[in-house]
Amino acid sequence: MPHDHPDHHQRHHRHGAQDAQPSASGAPAHSHLPSDPALRVKTLETILVQKGLIDPAAIDTLIETYSSRVGPQNGAKVVARAWCEPAFRAALLTDATPLLADMGLIGRQGEHVVVVENTPQVHNMVVCTLCSCYPWSLLGIPPTWYKSDAYRARAVREPRGVLAEFGLCLPEGQSVRVWDSTAEMRYLVLPMRPEASAGLDEAALAAWVTRNSMIGTGLPHPPAPTQAQP
Repeated sequence: MPHDHPDHHQRHHRHGAQDAQPSASGAPAHSHLPSDPALRVKTLETILVQKGLIDPAAIDTLIETYSSRVGPQNGAKVVARAWCEPAFRAALLTDATPLLADMGLIGRQGEHVVVVENTPQVHNMVVCTLCSCYPWSLLGIPPTWYKSDAYRARAVREPRGVLAEFGLCLPEGQSVRVWDSTAEMRYLVLPMRPEASAGLDEAALAAWVTRNSMIGTGLPHPPAPTQAQP
């Protein structure tokens, strides 16, 4: 199964000797250029701006939104609150969309969301077999592996094998339920709260919730310790 290794998906070209001349810093000149996909995107953006078809300020706003305000941290806050507030959890499992709308977490690629809960008996897993439908407003932009043909095809045929490749081996008595996202409906997994997180407040709990645990390909775990600055 391919995972998050975007460099594996970049195109590689053979360069002639004239392309490999060192720069003043001693590194090949082409090493200072953006990667091939990034260079193509930048060139296309420049052309569209010159033609007046896009506004650079609007592009900057979108980039800032998806890099800092939209991402798995939003879904993690929802999960942590559900772990702490039984009434919120019950309402979330009954009809998540209005609750998420009140929290400002309904938007593009996430207009209608269903939350499914993991239990000792059932483990939930989300896929989009046709393309890459994904709750952007809760989890940000989908990872590379989520969009891959291998994941989309195998998740429904051999979910346990796929989960094992993510390092997640479920107990034999726990069944796997696979949810297929569509253009009309997105899914969010509510993972089980780890016993080791007892006593933590909502903010601390959110740090335990991983993106993969909300897709169903992972479990919550303690955050990595922050290294002290020398």
